[in-house]
Amino acid sequence: MKKVHLALAVADFDASVREYTARLGVSPCCTVEGSYALWRTDLLNLSIRVDPASAGKVRHLGFEDSDADSFSVATDANGFVWERFAAEHQRAEISQLWPNAKFQP
Repeated sequence: MKKVHLALAVADFDASVREYTARLGVSPCCTVEGSYALWRTDLLNLSIRVDPASAGKVRHLGFEDSDADSFSVATDANGFVWERFAAEHQRAEISQLWPNAKFQP
C-alpha cells in the first residue's frame, strides 16, 4: 500500500503540531521536541521540521510504500525531491537523525 508523504518546513513547532493534529484528527506518531513531528493516517504520511527560513514551503514529497525494499530518493523534472520508503526505513532514518525521538506505540 502507498501513502503520500508530504514534508513541510515550519517556523513554530508547537503551533504547527496543534494545527496539523486538529486538521488530521490524529496525534503525531513521532516527535522530536521543538524540531520534528510525523503523522500517519490511512492516506497521508505528513512530517514537519522547524526551519524558519523556509517556513511555509514543501521540503520534499514521497511515498510511504510497504513494498519498498530500501529508502530511495530521486529528483523529478521540476526539481522536487521524492522519497520512497517503508515505515521501518523512515523510523530508522528518524532514529539516526534524532536518537531522542519519541515514537508512539
